[in-house]
Amino acid sequence: MTNHTDEPGPITYACAVCGEVNETTFDPEAGDAQEFIEDCRVCCRPNVVRVYYDRELGAMQVEASFEE
Repeated sequence: MTNHTDEPGPITYACAVCGEVNETTFDPEAGDAQEFIEDCRVCCRPNVVRVYYDRELGAMQVEASFEE
């Protein structure tokens, strides 16, 4: 999933288990490549969320995978 934005902020990702769309925030102070674990708000299963932000293009790539 790729979001195009001028300012990073809220981002969405699909849960790797149930497919439900979740929203989280991108912290620009934490760097352009981030990885964190977040539980799905519907099925409560943990997702490893990876976010890559390209400042030049203003584009953000978001990936979520199931954490076992």
